[in-house]
Amino acid sequence: MPSKSAAPTSTPPTDARGTQAIRRAAAILRHIAAAGAAGAPLADVARGQQLARSTAHRILRCLVDEGLVAQPEADKRYHLGHLLHELGLAQGASALEIAQWRPVVEAIAQRTGVTTYLMRRSGMEAVCVAKADGNSSLRFVPVEVGQRRLLGVGAGATALLAALPQAQVEEILRRIALGHRAYPRIDEAGVREAVRYAREHGLVISQGTVAENGFGMGRVIPDAQRLPTLAISIASHASHVTESAISRWKRVLEEEISAACREHAAP
Repeated sequence: MPSKSAAPTSTPPTDARGTQAIRRAAAILRHIAAAGAAGAPLADVARGQQLARSTAHRILRCLVDEGLVAQPEADKRYHLGHLLHELGLAQGASALEIAQWRPVVEAIAQRTGVTTYLMRRSGMEAVCVAKADGNSSLRFVPVEVGQRRLLGVGAGATALLAALPQAQVEEILRRIALGHRAYPRIDEAGVREAVRYAREHGLVISQGTVAENGFGMGRVIPDAQRLPTLAISIASHASHVTESAISRWKRVLEEEISAACREHAAP
């Protein structure tokens, strides 16, 4: 008689394989997004996601067919596809939230005179979702809209990391340790100190960590309903930074964010 128990197999269940495929596709899209306008070659995608070239190529071809990834005929690099842009135009809660905070970003840029960003936490990364330039004659723009950074890289991304529970911070630092190696001025001890400072003072100050001649300051946007997912940060060339400027920028960030929070909370 045939055994009632199923024979052991090393093949994962269909639903597990499907979940793995989705996760791989999402990771590849994030990788291509991080490459920016230059795009990402197949070898880079495969290496970055620790996939065989054939596996990476198969996933990429499927993403191209669906419009999520593009590969111009004269370009061997992969870029984000038109469908992602079209989906992003839908007026979901995220788009409305960005529209709600964009005037605050612009007001801070005008009052400080330096480039200001709205950063949103996305897993173990922060993505720039809005940017406004100040009136300074010397612009310092280390991040463009749509670019992603690991948590702990830059003032806004570090402020978002500091807002998480400590157990989650520890897990994230463990998982992205290799990614931080791409930034020679950033180490785990420095990130931990920045997190401690943010929790004590309510904001992050980044001096010469991401770029040698850069200065950044960031503060999370409080959320009474959940862990903060948005932060506002500013960036300036180091030559513009003085003690009086730092004090003024701190005050501007606190005033603009606090006023907006009160306005949004009003019935």
